[in-house]
Amino acid sequence: MKRAIWICYDLGVRGSYERLYSWLDEHEATDCGPNLAFLRYEDKGSLVETITAEMNDLLQDSKHIRIYLIYRDDKSKKVKGSFILGARKAPPWSGYAARP
Repeated sequence: MKRAIWICYDLGVRGSYERLYSWLDEHEATDCGPNLAFLRYEDKGSLVETITAEMNDLLQDSKHIRIYLIYRDDKSKKVKGSFILGARKAPPWSGYAARP
């Protein structure tokens, strides 16, 4: 079954963007702004497990990769998001707000 997903990616300065861009093109992804793409993805079982394995195989030699997946959960029907590679880091806007 094809599912609508968004992928937000940060491969760093030396990341393998050509491999990721090729993969996105193969899946006829649509650009949604800097480092964000929308596509319909055919998963084989668990969406998160399938796409995580595929991204690991595709980008195995890249370091400091961050890929965030946004999707609709089949069970709860809610939109969810999670890092499938990498983790959160301090945002660039951290410290700008005036706090008492």
